[in-house]
Amino acid sequence: MGYKRWMFTSIKYLVTPIFKLIYRTKYINAHNVPKEGAYIFAGNHISSVDPIIMAIGQRHRNIHFMAKSELFKNPVLRWFFLSIGAFPVDRGNSDKGAVKHFEQILDDGELMGIFIEGTRSKTGEFLKPKSGAALIAYDTKTPVIPVCQTKINGRRVCHFGEPMSLKDLGFENGGAREYREASRRIMDKLKEFREQDINESNRS
Repeated sequence: MGYKRWMFTSIKYLVTPIFKLIYRTKYINAHNVPKEGAYIFAGNHISSVDPIIMAIGQRHRNIHFMAKSELFKNPVLRWFFLSIGAFPVDRGNSDKGAVKHFEQILDDGELMGIFIEGTRSKTGEFLKPKSGAALIAYDTKTPVIPVCQTKINGRRVCHFGEPMSLKDLGFENGGAREYREASRRIMDKLKEFREQDINESNRS
């Protein structure tokens, strides 16, 4: 096991009981992810701990996330994020280096996480999805796993969906129209999961 993978796994197991106690997270279909192969986790973004909540849900595999470049200015934080496999991205510009790194991780058969709204929702309501996840999925021929996080009655629900193939996402030839359609299909899954989870909570 490489150093970064060891660090990622060690930190994940260290923080898991703390986060389960504080955030009282219920995981749904967390074992949908195959044990091998590259996948993109495409989720909504409701708080700064979303990546950790999502990562804890995957006991046997690690998820790499893009993180805003400002977080890497502090030497301690920079060491921490790089150790667990995160990497910086300049959100204000076209960061081709970050995209290449993202694609390389997928080429290596690893898991990547991206928040399709592009920023955190201050209200918890869904924002308009960006096309980044769909574009990378098409370029790398990688299935997408939709992940919806919802705060319900003081608890958090993290709902993993089934992998969506390029066909499921509506891809044929690529291009801006298909990227938008694929992003819409991912967002529709997130909305479907949230409705299911709220209805289930109301029945219990």
